[in-house]
Amino acid sequence: MAAVAELTYFTGPMDCGKSTLALQVAYTESHAGREGRLFTMLDRSGQPAITSRIGLEEPALQVAPDFDFWGYVVAELTSGHRIDFLVCDEAQFYTRTQIDQLARIVDELQLDVFCFGILTDFRTELFPASRRLVELCDRMELLQVRPRCWCGEPATHNARTVGGVMVTEGSQVVVGDTDASAEVAYQVLCRRHHRRRLTRQVAAVTLNPDPLPFGEG
Repeated sequence: MAAVAELTYFTGPMDCGKSTLALQVAYTESHAGREGRLFTMLDRSGQPAITSRIGLEEPALQVAPDFDFWGYVVAELTSGHRIDFLVCDEAQFYTRTQIDQLARIVDELQLDVFCFGILTDFRTELFPASRRLVELCDRMELLQVRPRCWCGEPATHNARTVGGVMVTEGSQVVVGDTDASAEVAYQVLCRRHHRRRLTRQVAAVTLNPDPLPFGEG
């Protein structure tokens, strides 16, 4: 009996290796003789590619808000092209409609769909696409590689900084990376320090202040 196709959602905070795993899944499936397609949206590189922070990279199809997954896959199959699976990175940025399309592809075309993304934004609110994936996926996997907060505790929350200052208001989607020197940057924190807005930079100043210059002059 043939295996039933699944919609799988791999998730975790930033820096936990989602894109690395996406590329590993694509490699493993392709090595087994299966044909797939790679998709991404708003990758950190700014290019139509899936890139990881450890240096791995593969070209991918760029997903725009009006991209029709169902229409694309059906057109490819009716044109004689083979597709066995889809790898969808940065899935938190997709639309709810696109997640519905991916679920339909699994159910009606029996293609495996592997989605990778972040559950919650810098405000600790669910991304709409992530919420829909949780509602529809056959299986959700929390990545086992857990990044750590600056304090050493497991990091569970994504923080956005603008000019080095943590913010909790603004557009849900603003592309940035973990490079602290960037104007808009992200870092992962434990819940306690996210609630306190205590980023690595703030902690360095408030918890380890420079000695006062008594006796100088």
